[in-house]
Amino acid sequence: MAGQFDDLFEANAAYVEKFSLGGLEPVARRGLALVTCMDSRIEPLSALGLEPGDAKILRNAGGRVTDDTLRTLVLAVYLLEVDRVLIMPHTQCKMASVSSDDEVHDFIRANYGVDTRSLEFHTVTDQRAALQRDLERIRHHPLLPDDLPVAGAVYDVDSGTVTPLNA
Repeated sequence: MAGQFDDLFEANAAYVEKFSLGGLEPVARRGLALVTCMDSRIEPLSALGLEPGDAKILRNAGGRVTDDTLRTLVLAVYLLEVDRVLIMPHTQCKMASVSSDDEVHDFIRANYGVDTRSLEFHTVTDQRAALQRDLERIRHHPLLPDDLPVAGAVYDVDSGTVTPLNA
């Protein structure tokens, strides 16, 4: 493993030379929590005109509202000044290109010999329907404020366009 991460640590040394974010408060300056996918084609701050410190960014495979996402949102609302939530999945998402969690489990087992059936991957066959369900999970969560603004949008990885979901 020695050396496998040297490129990252060297890049960090250069980053530190120009680092200017010291002293930022841990709160979301613009009151936003963004739930989006871990896909590296998404640059959430730039895509939404945000700066470091403006929002809390929650990323996972598919940009889904999981139990852990809900736990994090509760903390963000009550401890980090989040007062609105945007859920933003994206086009060409791998989690939306498979038919089921079983398909992913089978692929991983067949190709890598690893049994992943203890995990739920939250694959989706209808991305907009999944987004609508995720919006409702937040809107009806008993530990989140009833009047918490929650919206959904889809990020297009080819154009950078963010299209709001009318819901």
